[in-house]
Amino acid sequence: MLFLKLFRESFLFAYDALTQNKLRTLLSLLGVTIGIFTIIAVFSAVDTLRNNLQSSVNKLGNNSIYIQKWPWIFGSDYPWWKFIQRPVPNMHDYEELKKRSQTAAAVSFEIYIDSRKVKYKSNTVDGATLYAVSHEHAEVYNYEYQDGRYFTDMESRSGAPVTVIGYEIASHLFPAGDAMGKQIKIMGRYVTVIGVFKKEGDDMLGISADKEVLLPLNFCRNLIDIKSEKYQPQIVVKGKTGIAEEEVESELRGVMRSIRRIGPGKEDNFALNKSTLLSNQLDSLFGIINLAGLFIGGFSILVGGFGIANIMFVSVKERTNIIGIQKSLGAKNYFILLQFLIEAITLCLMGGVIGLMLVYLVSLAVKGAADIEIVIGTKNIMIGVFGSLAIGIISGIVPALSAARLNPVDAIRSN
Repeated sequence: MLFLKLFRESFLFAYDALTQNKLRTLLSLLGVTIGIFTIIAVFSAVDTLRNNLQSSVNKLGNNSIYIQKWPWIFGSDYPWWKFIQRPVPNMHDYEELKKRSQTAAAVSFEIYIDSRKVKYKSNTVDGATLYAVSHEHAEVYNYEYQDGRYFTDMESRSGAPVTVIGYEIASHLFPAGDAMGKQIKIMGRYVTVIGVFKKEGDDMLGISADKEVLLPLNFCRNLIDIKSEKYQPQIVVKGKTGIAEEEVESELRGVMRSIRRIGPGKEDNFALNKSTLLSNQLDSLFGIINLAGLFIGGFSILVGGFGIANIMFVSVKERTNIIGIQKSLGAKNYFILLQFLIEAITLCLMGGVIGLMLVYLVSLAVKGAADIEIVIGTKNIMIGVFGSLAIGIISGIVPALSAARLNPVDAIRSN
């Protein structure tokens, strides 16, 4: 109880000192405020960007592996000459993988046709993204439907003239919302709409089903050469639940090497790409950005900490007489130390709170202007609070110790 009473008295002394020197207090806050604002703003921006990009990457599917010609390698030294002679995945690879793989829950073959014009009567949509897909495509990707359904097995096998379209395509072609059962014209052929995807909205990687048009692969066989490399054929394999992605990848590598009869010691002539490759690259990139923000903000906080330490030394000098009187009346050293330490910590915490409030106000402004939800997060708030607390202790401990060690007689005699 005695300690709490002394702590309360120390806090009141510190509060009184801060309120009596408002201008000095305000100027002392600036360095810490700017530093905390910089660090939390950078961390929040990075977290927001990471979350948005990660949600885009997640659409590629967890535990899904893409068998393609070109590997997902990032950097300026992409060795394209090693991969240009590789064959593209084909229907033979796809059929054999379905037969041989023990770890795959679903194997899908798909090609990207192009951005084409889609028409219904007088309504036209330019730039629709057309895909020709095997029946298992819906098992690899988790689509949500606003209306209708996916292809039946019979429709996929027979190459029926049916299609599933994205929300944006449907809203432009059918403003009244009556897309089901209507015939739209694609690549000179009429196909019946049997499903409409639920609206997803744009994301940072442009991965969205809103402008997609899915067609059965066997329907497109008569319209285009599905073996052509220009259509970027790929096989997508989704692993079984409970089986690690590494195990699925290892099995696929062995099966593909067997299908293509690649001898021991020879390099693969295919690429096994997965979403974790993108995630790892994002983590590396954002780690560098975080370090840059930490350095810039840390430098600002360091300058602010020196400023607060300097102000505290001035405060000790101004109140030397008072310290002497307090000590002559029996005040303990830790009572004097707490006065100045609490004053420094309070200054820094105020600066940190103001910095966090500025970040919050900026996030509201960004959301209002660009409709982007800024992620501040509990972690960033804790970094701001505890960072301010640490700076307050570090910058205030030396002046506080010097005040606590003053000789009461010398202190009273000082001017």
